[in-house]
Amino acid sequence: PQALVLGEASHYGAIILDLMLPGLDGREVCRRLRAQGVATPILMLTALDAVDDKVEGLRLGADDYLAKPFAFAELLARVEALLRRRGSYDTQVTVLRAGRLTLQRASREVLLDERLIELTPKEFALLEYLMTQPNVVLSRTRILETVWGTDADPLTNVVEVYIRHLRNKLDTGGTESMIQTVRGFGYKLVVPAP
Repeated sequence: PQALVLGEASHYGAIILDLMLPGLDGREVCRRLRAQGVATPILMLTALDAVDDKVEGLRLGADDYLAKPFAFAELLARVEALLRRRGSYDTQVTVLRAGRLTLQRASREVLLDERLIELTPKEFALLEYLMTQPNVVLSRTRILETVWGTDADPLTNVVEVYIRHLRNKLDTGGTESMIQTVRGFGYKLVVPAP
């Protein structure tokens, strides 16, 4: 099922999951995502609004539950609340996956197509941050403050230097760089849709 593949293969800020999916229902998708270690907040949508249905969804791993029909403003407010509770830089997830990359936080290992990539601690921290927000343009300033700290010299070229180090280690000949420069703004880790 596409919902399961997308939930396991990509990193999202939040997942809105309808209970009535074709094939596997939303409860089973939620259960399997949690069994795979996916810690992304899940908001379950359903026409079933009995207390038992809500309890079952929450016990299977949903973080919130919204019965149909609902006002879009309420859906938006609930997603915003999930994101606030989670924070923008989720350290609960132990394994990050983005396209061909797998980053294991506990062992500090990075795999590219099952091949171990040796990274320095700062290279690891930079890649980890990029992988938490794939396909999102991150400003140079935001990267500098997140990876090097808020007291880092804003005039330093350390971000550019470490981006170049990562590109040298991650990019395979003949393909476009996984880390793209967005001129005048910053960088993004490009992850193709599965």
